[in-house]
Amino acid sequence: MKMNYFVVGTNNMEAATQFYDALFETEGLHKAVASDRMTYWLAEDFAFAVAIPFDEQPATNGNGTMVGFSLGSVDKVKELYNKALALGGSCEGEPNQRGPRFSAYVRDLDKNKICFSD
Repeated sequence: MKMNYFVVGTNNMEAATQFYDALFETEGLHKAVASDRMTYWLAEDFAFAVAIPFDEQPATNGNGTMVGFSLGSVDKVKELYNKALALGGSCEGEPNQRGPRFSAYVRDLDKNKICFSD
């Protein structure tokens, strides 16, 4: 079994799309707009999406919820961490060795937590 997609909520599709377009621009993900309430970025074997909640209630970040991206190198972890901060994201843990993985943590514009690891 493997995970095939992950969705985070947004209250501002335009801002979220701009954030993730810029964050993913060199990572090999391709954007696909599925509807007016959901935008996907597709890779070879998974999809990531931002969505305005189906129930039309405000999107909130889940306490303890996190999406992780394996980037393949320490340099890429540092690069995407710094890029996310430059795009308006916030720090949740600077790049550092944590157990067997080098990782960094940020929150996007809607406060969704993201982990970048090597």
